[in-house]
Amino acid sequence: MFNWNDLVFFLELARQGRLMPAARRLKVDHTTVSRRISELEKDLAVKLFERKPDGFVLTEDGHRLQAIAEKMEVLGLSVIETIRSAPSEVAGKVRLATMEGIASYYLTDKLVEFNTQYPDILVELVTERHLINLTRREADVSISFVPPIGPRLSVKKAGAFRLGLFASPAYLKRRGVPGSLADLAAHDFVDYVVDLVAIAKVHWLLDVIEPEHVVFRSTSMAVQQNAIAAGRGIALLPLFSARTDARLVPVLPNKVSVERDLFISVHEDIQFMGRIRALTRFLTELFKRDAEFLNAH
Repeated sequence: MFNWNDLVFFLELARQGRLMPAARRLKVDHTTVSRRISELEKDLAVKLFERKPDGFVLTEDGHRLQAIAEKMEVLGLSVIETIRSAPSEVAGKVRLATMEGIASYYLTDKLVEFNTQYPDILVELVTERHLINLTRREADVSISFVPPIGPRLSVKKAGAFRLGLFASPAYLKRRGVPGSLADLAAHDFVDYVVDLVAIAKVHWLLDVIEPEHVVFRSTSMAVQQNAIAAGRGIALLPLFSARTDARLVPVLPNKVSVERDLFISVHEDIQFMGRIRALTRFLTELFKRDAEFLNAH
């Protein structure tokens, strides 16, 4: 008879693909993970992983076990939801993943309102340049500009936001105010580090122009905004961050407008948990309520 607890180690290694990341998530030594997997394979008399130079890859039997183990995981979480909590109580931890810009300049303030409504829910806000993998449980809920792809994900378009060109008054005084798209060719730009753009949709400046004179690049939207505020050039920024920055003024506001969708995603196995439903419902209503703020010039 196999040890049920070994399934926890199996699931984490299946999601991470390597011993060290799995061990860090489980807060154990990597040798413990290796030993527990070996014991599970021995008890089940099957090979669950192919050991490759770059990590562990599930075998056919491993994929079958993963499907069963994930169902068991959800049932285990539901015990906490239904037994340890009162029926009316919504509590626990929710990990929310999104891009740095919308997290820093928009969501952080709004989540104060959420925690006022749900003081017993702890939100962990995770920012990454790449799309977080919900299937591997890197997060519980995701807000993204493109719909993530993966098995058994619930993905819903919840809104959109607009972007525009911005610069500092000092820069425009020094270099002149462009009056047309053609005038942009003579100006300096702040942009992303091209080869480090993990999501093509984030390289939004290309929707307007492929600039000839890029004077500064950064993987961070916040850094780009601070750079143009310091007079480095022009950048394409979300209206939710740039319009509220007194250091910036719009450039060609009636001629340049770029839009990106907002998607809320969650794994189907956890979408009906109380704390998950509370957060996704709040976010959906938030984007609907703030639609004009996110989109109007």
